[in-house]
Amino acid sequence: MIYQTTYRPRSPLSQFVEFLWFRESDHLPQSQSRLLPIGSMELVINLHEDRIPLFDRQSRAECGSTNGTMICGTHSEGYIIRIDRKISVMGVHFKPGGSASFLGLPAGELYNQRVGLDELWQVQAAELRDRLIAAPTPENRFLILEQFLLMMMQSPDRATVLQKHRHPVVDFALRELRRTPTPSVSAVTDQIGCSARHFNQLFRDQVGLTPKLFCRVRRLRQVLYLVAGKEQVDWADLAFTCGYFDQAHFIHDFRSFADCTPTEYLAQRGFHPCHVVLPN
Repeated sequence: MIYQTTYRPRSPLSQFVEFLWFRESDHLPQSQSRLLPIGSMELVINLHEDRIPLFDRQSRAECGSTNGTMICGTHSEGYIIRIDRKISVMGVHFKPGGSASFLGLPAGELYNQRVGLDELWQVQAAELRDRLIAAPTPENRFLILEQFLLMMMQSPDRATVLQKHRHPVVDFALRELRRTPTPSVSAVTDQIGCSARHFNQLFRDQVGLTPKLFCRVRRLRQVLYLVAGKEQVDWADLAFTCGYFDQAHFIHDFRSFADCTPTEYLAQRGFHPCHVVLPN
C-alpha cells in the first residue's frame, strides 16, 4: 500500500509550481515502470537513500545514477524508474515553463535529460535533502520545501534569472494553448506579433519543448486522464474528442510517446495515469 499526498503551495510560488508531492511505502513488490511525458519538469528527492538509478530506455538495464536529488527535464519520451520495496520520496511538479527561476538555465538544455540537482544547486541540494529527512511529518516537509523554493525564487540572483528565461509572450501562449481542447499553434503565433522561429526559440527556452511538441504531449496527457479508471474505452470516440485526425493517427502518436499501444497501456498502467508497469 502506498501512502501519497500532495500540497498546493501559496502565492507567489503557486505561479510556478502546480503542487508538491510525497509518497511512502515499505511493502511494495520491486518492479520497473515507464513514466510517460507530462509536458513539464519534475524535481525528485529520494529520502530513503542518497541515490537515484538511471535505466536505458530499450534494454531497461541500469546505466548510471544521480545522487538523491534529481531534476527531470521536460520529456517527449518515456523513461524508466525502479520501484523498490521501501520508498520515501518527495517531488515538485512545476507548471509548464515554471522552472526557469529555480534552475538558472534555459529549459531546453534539459530536454529529455535527468541530472543530479547538485550540478545546479551545489551544496544546497544536499542540505535541503538533509532537512527534509530530519522533518517528522509530511506536512513539515512540505513547509520546508515550500520555504526553500520561495527563498530561491526571491533571491536577487534568481530574480535576474527569472527575467532572463521567462518571457510574457510564452506566458500568453501557454494560457492560450491550454484554454482550448484542440489548440492551434499558428493561431497563437498570429496573435503574438513575432516570427514563428523566434517564438519557437523563446518557448523552448522556457518550457523545454517546441510549441507543437508541447501540444502533442499535453494531448497525450489529456487522453491518459480521460481513460483513468476505465476498463473499456471507445478509442475512436476518444481520438475524435481529443482532436486527432482519425484513430490511426491517434494510435501512431500514442505509441511514439508511450512505447506501447493504447490497449497495452490499459493492461499495464500503474497507480498514476502516467505510469506504465513493465513486466519482470
